[in-house]
Amino acid sequence: QVQLVESGGGLVQAGGSLRLSCAASGRTFGSYAVGWFRQVPGKEREFVAAINWSGASTDYSDSVKGRFTISRDNAKNTGYLQMNSLKPEDTAVYYCAAVQRAGTFSKGNSYPYWGQGTQVTVSS
Repeated sequence: QVQLVESGGGLVQAGGSLRLSCAASGRTFGSYAVGWFRQVPGKEREFVAAINWSGASTDYSDSVKGRFTISRDNAKNTGYLQMNSLKPEDTAVYYCAAVQRAGTFSKGNSYPYWGQGTQVTVSS
């Protein structure tokens, strides 16, 4: 089992950058695939990015491809989401999630473990 805590959210102007972190408890973080999702009130949760256990394989939604970068540091038990060229439509609560399986996963129901979320607000 793993517990996840996101941090790094905040208020930024359009065109700016933020880096989100996902700190994981436990000694086996390196065996977990990690995903980032976001949700706006009243809308369904949306896939953002995913990374496999080693970091060698990544996947992105079309809406963030080329602007966001997912990465991980297994030695620090931490995953990251670097967000550049932010747009007002990126405003949402961002969640990280983890699953102890090989591969990358874009569906939220693939992940049994979730963080509490961090708010990202992009002003125009």
